[in-house]
Amino acid sequence: MPAIISMLRGVNVGPHNRMKMDALRAVYQSLKLRDVETYVQSGNVVFRSDEKDLAKLGRRIEDAIERAFGFRAAVILRTTAEMREAVARNPFAGRSDIEPNKLLVTFLSAAPAPEALAKVLRIKAEPEELRSAGREIYIYYRNGLARPKLSWIQIAEMLGTTGTGRNWNSVTKLLEMAQALEGSS
Repeated sequence: MPAIISMLRGVNVGPHNRMKMDALRAVYQSLKLRDVETYVQSGNVVFRSDEKDLAKLGRRIEDAIERAFGFRAAVILRTTAEMREAVARNPFAGRSDIEPNKLLVTFLSAAPAPEALAKVLRIKAEPEELRSAGREIYIYYRNGLARPKLSWIQIAEMLGTTGTGRNWNSVTKLLEMAQALEGSS
C-alpha cells in the first residue's frame, strides 16, 4: 500500500492554529488512513492509503481538520515517488556551500502558470537564491530564515497558488519515513 506525505500549512507557528500531534494523528486515523506517523510539530504526517485521487483526499483531510480544530489548514500531499523526485531535482545538490537547514523547499498545491513562475524567478534578492523544479520552489537563505528578503506571501500571490515550506532536513526525513513505511508492507 502506497505511503503519502501530508504537509499542513501554517500550523503551530506562533499563537494561532495550534494542534497537538497526537490529536492530528487521531484525525487522520478517523479517516481510515493507515499507519499514521507525525514528524515534528509543524503538521507533517506520513500514512498509507489506497486513495488515488489526492486532491479529493486533501479536501477530506482539510474538512476533518476544520471540524476537529476549528480552523482550516491547507494540506499539501505528495506520494513517496513525488517526494523522491523533488529530492532528486534539488537544483542545489552537489554544492558544498549549502547548509541543509537554510534550504527551504516549498511544496505547491498546483503548478503555477509559466508566466507567473517566470516573473517570480526574475526576483533579485541576493544573497538568497530561488529556483524552481516541478511543483516545488527551492530557496536557499544564505543568511538564514530569521529575516529573509524573499517573502513567501509575496511569492505565493505572484504564483497564484498556495504552498508550504520545509527545510531540507525535514524533506529528507519525510522521504525516509515514507520509504520505510512502504517497505514495511
